[in-house]
Amino acid sequence: MSEVSERYRRLGDLFAVKIAAVPADRWERPSPCEGWTARDIVGHVINAQGMFLGFIGREAAPGPSVKADPPGAWEAARANVQASLEDPTTAATEFQGFSGLTTFEAAIDRFLCFDLVVHGWDLARATGLDEAIAPEDVARVQAAADAFGEMLRSPQAFGPAVEPPLGANDQQKLIAFLGRQP
Repeated sequence: MSEVSERYRRLGDLFAVKIAAVPADRWERPSPCEGWTARDIVGHVINAQGMFLGFIGREAAPGPSVKADPPGAWEAARANVQASLEDPTTAATEFQGFSGLTTFEAAIDRFLCFDLVVHGWDLARATGLDEAIAPEDVARVQAAADAFGEMLRSPQAFGPAVEPPLGANDQQKLIAFLGRQP
């Protein structure tokens, strides 16, 4: 298993734990992503898995809907991505990505692992769960956000940065940089 495959598995497991911890009465709460509910966050993350599989000519496996079974929908969506990462040939499959030629594995690391951290925080914020992000994930996501440059602020990505609170820690600075109130 590659470093990216292990990271995706770890972050996917953390996302699954958050999904499983959401009380039934909190799925329709607003999220930090304007116009989205907690359920919408999970739906977005699930749809992104299928989108990246599509870039290499694969389809997402059928699974339950996020409305009926958010944990089951997440498990079905991530299973294909994980299996694709664990197959060295598929992981190395090249495609024309958002910023040029890339591999499936590199794209998963750059985009989906990023999303799992950020949208895991969004889900936690929306539903009152633990918002803590591991320091190594904060550092990796901040470095990736910096590398995205202006693409980070494109429509349907992230809004303008907000001012972090005085004395903010690295996680709060990252969240503020991504346009969310820490």
